Amino acid sequence: MGHGRQAALGDAICNLYATQGWQVHREFYYNDAGVQIDTLTRSTQLRAQGVKPGDARWPEAAYNGDYIQDIADAFLAKATVRADDRAFTASGDIADYDNVRQFAVAYLRNEQDKDLQAFNLKFDEYYLESSLYASGHVEETVSRLVANGKTYEKDGALWLKSTDYGDDKDRVMRKSDGHYTYFVPDVAYHIQKWRRGYTKAVNIQGTDHHGTIARVRAGLQAADVGIPEGYPDYVLHTMVRVVKGGEEVKISKRAGSYVTLRDLIEWTSKDAVRFFLLSRKPDTEYTFDVDLAIAQNNDNPVYYVQYAHARICSVLRGWHEDCDVAPLAQVDLAPLTSESAQQLMLQLAKYPDMLTAAAAGNAPHDITFYLRELAASYHGYYDAERILVDDEPVKLARLALVAATRQVLANGLALLGVSAPQRM
Repeated sequence: MGHGRQAALGDAICNLYATQGWQVHREFYYNDAGVQIDTLTRSTQLRAQGVKPGDARWPEAAYNGDYIQDIADAFLAKATVRADDRAFTASGDIADYDNVRQFAVAYLRNEQDKDLQAFNLKFDEYYLESSLYASGHVEETVSRLVANGKTYEKDGALWLKSTDYGDDKDRVMRKSDGHYTYFVPDVAYHIQKWRRGYTKAVNIQGTDHHGTIARVRAGLQAADVGIPEGYPDYVLHTMVRVVKGGEEVKISKRAGSYVTLRDLIEWTSKDAVRFFLLSRKPDTEYTFDVDLAIAQNNDNPVYYVQYAHARICSVLRGWHEDCDVAPLAQVDLAPLTSESAQQLMLQLAKYPDMLTAAAAGNAPHDITFYLRELAASYHGYYDAERILVDDEPVKLARLALVAATRQVLANGLALLGVSAPQRM
């Protein structure tokens, strides 16, 4: 579910940037190298050999989930899996470490693809960490840092002089066993991103990656390729706690159970998952309450906002069945003198500035806050004034106001990837 929150955040932030005139490129940087992938590979090999969690040969650090057995079974069956724009076929040779690694990664990427499809989210590009090694970009980056005099050897390891750029201590780049630490390919990746023309980049990662920010930025400055200080931007998020039936659903890759986006969507809806995952600041703890997400009452924020939109559509159908609001464009709004009407108009007027601030702060949660406030203003207005009155100028002015409210609600929901139903 951490990746689910990243998906919701990234898509909404991209949509926000588009409202401010940016040309946006959605890129999925896939970590298909490093310690976690090694653990995945070796766990799959052991399962294929019949070794199970709890057996004497089973390592403590291995992944215990049943999904590892699923990967192993598919590998032994020489299955073909597709992930985004690629397909990979297993050799069935469990001793072939690289083949197992590639298949296991492709298998899980395929699972993620299914989640993203259910979430109605598409990326423009998938960028594999392993490609940075295969292309020589990692070695090129390290060589550049060494040539620039930004490294030194100590205890058999290669260190980056990251304290020269504000880090609290120098960092190991290449360990004594010859393997690079995880921030080194990140530096290489961002150099390539800059060279591809992306002068602004926003990374969305878990808060457990906080320590990499100073290291990556230090590496980029030390490389001296023209990248400005503070590049790239980071949005860090906490993991999501899921509660269903009053009890927490445990999430652990190693323990063997995890909640996917498809699980949450199946239990609730795509709209609820999108809205809920964006309803708090990314770096604050968040509990996804499944029961609340399916409740059809005002306590459910997405229901509350969508109901306001549907309620307006019902009013407009009472005026014209086709809900064509074009004739309202030139209506005289002078009759809108009541306090509730004025309050609703003021709330509508805040929308453009809210978008600008939300984009500047990488803060899509601001949209959810705004939409809830706008829905509350509309519900208050609806309860205070009858809209389809006999007085034609008054009726048209009120219809114009609610039509504008409907449009802003729909626009805001679309930025979050949430539908705006006409009937509920």
